[in-house]
Amino acid sequence: MQEAELHDLSDDADYAASQQQGSASIMRCDSGKKSSSSEPEGAQIVYLKDNVTIHPTQFASERISGRLKLIKQGSSLFMTWIPYKGQSTNARLSEKDRNLYTIRAVPFADVRSIRRHTPALGWQYIIVVLSFGLAFPPLYFYNGGVREFLATVKQHVLLVRSAEDANVFLVNDFQNPLQRTLSSLELPRAVSIASVPSTPVSVGESSSQQNEERTDVRASIPQYNGTQRQKGHDPARDISIQVLEKFSLVTKFARETTSQLFRETHSNGFGPLERRNSNQSALDYSHKSSEYKEDVPVQSPVDPDPLEFDKLSLVWGKPRQPPLGLEEWATFLDSEGRVVDPKALRKRIFYGGVEHKFRKEVWAILLGYHSYQSTYAEREYQKSIKKTEYETIKNQWQSISPGQAKRFTKFRERKGLIEKDVVRTDRSLSFYDGDDNPNVNLLRDILLTYSFYNFGLGYCQGMSDLLSPILFVMEDESESFWCFVALMERLGPNFNRDQNGMHSQLFALSKLVELLDRPLHKYFEQNDCLNYFFCFRWILIQFKRELEYEQTMRLWEVLWTHYLSEHLHLYVCVAILKRYRGKIMGEQMDFDTLLKFINELSEQIELDAILRDAEALCICAGENGAACIPPGTPPSLPVDNGLFYSQQDDEVL
Repeated sequence: MQEAELHDLSDDADYAASQQQGSASIMRCDSGKKSSSSEPEGAQIVYLKDNVTIHPTQFASERISGRLKLIKQGSSLFMTWIPYKGQSTNARLSEKDRNLYTIRAVPFADVRSIRRHTPALGWQYIIVVLSFGLAFPPLYFYNGGVREFLATVKQHVLLVRSAEDANVFLVNDFQNPLQRTLSSLELPRAVSIASVPSTPVSVGESSSQQNEERTDVRASIPQYNGTQRQKGHDPARDISIQVLEKFSLVTKFARETTSQLFRETHSNGFGPLERRNSNQSALDYSHKSSEYKEDVPVQSPVDPDPLEFDKLSLVWGKPRQPPLGLEEWATFLDSEGRVVDPKALRKRIFYGGVEHKFRKEVWAILLGYHSYQSTYAEREYQKSIKKTEYETIKNQWQSISPGQAKRFTKFRERKGLIEKDVVRTDRSLSFYDGDDNPNVNLLRDILLTYSFYNFGLGYCQGMSDLLSPILFVMEDESESFWCFVALMERLGPNFNRDQNGMHSQLFALSKLVELLDRPLHKYFEQNDCLNYFFCFRWILIQFKRELEYEQTMRLWEVLWTHYLSEHLHLYVCVAILKRYRGKIMGEQMDFDTLLKFINELSEQIELDAILRDAEALCICAGENGAACIPPGTPPSLPVDNGLFYSQQDDEVL
């Protein structure tokens, strides 16, 4: 408790100055609400801010403005954000899209931290991180109000500044600083925004919107009877909490909280968090919900599939081919080693993959480590130059003395996370099996070096899964590092602190399913599955946990060709869902059951059939499918044309 007092906000001049503002705001809210019968009994609006905005994509012009409220009921504090109706800033965003992002009565008992961003140029915004790690999309305050918001929160819950990051404020943090893991997570910096403010909403709102908000608040706030739900803490577990680890929990609680981002209706009740086996990798989903029933579900009539796979594959999906062999590979190269026809090569790999014995050479080109136009000599020269550069970066962390490490919190914590993860990454393979395996040590060294190469991003769980096949193929430390760097140029946004990259892909996936299978999309909407978080692991680590190791490598090289689309992985998601739509809809799976079912598909997916289906869906969707995917959605390379969010420092526009 003494540690919390040392970092309390009361010694912050900015927040001390905002206390009076916050009190005035609270008084204004209270005076207008105490006598109102529109709120649930015993509830008070203690903070209200209009024109708080969410950007669902990386395109600055696509924004959803709404009203942010802090509501006090008994001793509990809740946060809501309701989008305005009929306020369209972009034709791409429908009213349904706006409702997907509604935040309904999140109790601060379930909030872990709040991160503020107040750049000298640009708009202020906050990121609210829940106890199990999910971060809501950033809430932008176009007209100011971040200080007032935090000052109001501080009056009702314990709010302390993180010792590691002055812009992170921990909520109800009574534990030892070692357990303040979310403030210590070195995920990448959240993106900034460069756009004009949205059109202010008139104070005189229509009565219909006011009634809608009042009804929503009543329906959203659970009756806590004046007491907050107690949160238990296991120190050993808390120390290892990661955003991606907690995100994967299959529980009633996870469903209730995560679906607040997207769903349109509220479900009451929270289920207990399941304790996971500590030997499991942090990205493995729990295989059984605490409320899952083993009874065989009753089959229900299933709406017909508007796009039948048999017909699609017959018309568009071409048969898969044998892997590209060494002799055929030579025909794509000139006498000096240049690729004569890159498009033809990418097409050939798309339809058949590559034989393993020369994947090393092909992967380096597919990932962009070597260019298609490079010669044999140029590639050898680049290897030597890059090896020297790699050793220089690696020496940065190897030269840190034990005394320096004690004062270098970020390095110490990243090193601990990496060492914990690499010893449970693909250990069933002989390449990584056994004690003191040198390849496991190489995994550790490469990831530590990458955390210094890209210090803003650092290390996040899931990166070891992406590096493992690369090291397995390249069998060289320096080349594996630079190929991993190239891959992270595409997939780095998957690990953003604000999860914007993942939200963008899940949003695009929902639009693709709506386009290609409207009955299935409608079923997800009716069953609180519209967030598509059951596909989170598929997208995050590119189906690595869903396929056998060899199949994973073949899928990755197909995706890296970008032959039909750079977002083919999203069509693969749609293809898998459509393959099992009859079972999903027929057995009336809810979120928990669906997530358990999806998890159990691991290593049961027929890759060739799914790739053929994904190809057919991609061709069928055509331009309409491309329009469903916001510009800049990973694995696109960053777009730098002034219209997108900056991928640089938080404090720079």
